[in-house]
Amino acid sequence: MKEENYSVKMATSRIASSNYQMTKSSNRIAIQGVRGAFHEIAARRYFGDSQAIEVVEATTFDDLVEMTLDGKAVDGALMAIENTIAGSLMHNYNLLNNNDLYIKGEVYLRIVQNLIVTPGVKIEDLTEVYSHPVALAQCVNFFKQYPHIKLIEATDTALSVRMVKEQKMIHAGAVASSLAAEMYGMEILEASIEDYKKNYTRFLVLSRQSSFPSGEGRDGAKCSVVFTLKHEIGSLHTVLATLAQHQANLTKIESIPIPDEPWHYRFFVAFTFDNFERYQLIMKDLDNLVESYKVLGVYQKGRYWEM
Repeated sequence: MKEENYSVKMATSRIASSNYQMTKSSNRIAIQGVRGAFHEIAARRYFGDSQAIEVVEATTFDDLVEMTLDGKAVDGALMAIENTIAGSLMHNYNLLNNNDLYIKGEVYLRIVQNLIVTPGVKIEDLTEVYSHPVALAQCVNFFKQYPHIKLIEATDTALSVRMVKEQKMIHAGAVASSLAAEMYGMEILEASIEDYKKNYTRFLVLSRQSSFPSGEGRDGAKCSVVFTLKHEIGSLHTVLATLAQHQANLTKIESIPIPDEPWHYRFFVAFTFDNFERYQLIMKDLDNLVESYKVLGVYQKGRYWEM
């Protein structure tokens, strides 16, 4: 049976008042990590400098989802979903499938990593540098120049900066954002040390309520959907061909195994469409082509932001 929690009928009945902000009362936004993390920068880029938001820290992505579902501490959340170098965050795809949260928007942020230290510390003083393992992996070539520095994995980029600050670690540094350096009163010893300068992370804006782009946003929007296929020859090809027939641009496809069904997969797909009528036709056809599906969100295509 198809999932009906976000049908075309429901989508058209819940019109979003704006594509780049939630309602006026929805200003408490959960992020994974501590203040100064890239999640916070992405949140502030999405909601804009003119709208004050209260950033609420979540230790893990599971905590972030739980807080958002509960609704007492936050009104929405911002969650990383993929990176141009590290790839997709598969656990987060499963969180989207397994919980009743909806994608309200997206933002692409270029990730600029910085070597951050206590003011006055020189690079020859350093013996250790802390950061999230993904951040350290993005700066391999830089640290090859300094074999005397030991790289130590931590749970969060900004938290590493805060730890170096609070523990007064004059022989240690951290790799994190410029916001983290500013927020904790630290110094950027070397800026933009990432190996690849076109390194972007895609973040999703999540809410407990579904919505649909209004006005001109309905033309040139994006849909994220997860589905399972019938065990028939060419079933995936048929779905993708249908998208092409309706001139929908496929921007993402990811397959994830279903734990209790060996060799059976869920497919997470994102596509853009140029007008609302095409979207209606796509969903009508999809209903007949797949075994089950769930629309994760229909939203305006995200902007790309430099740091």
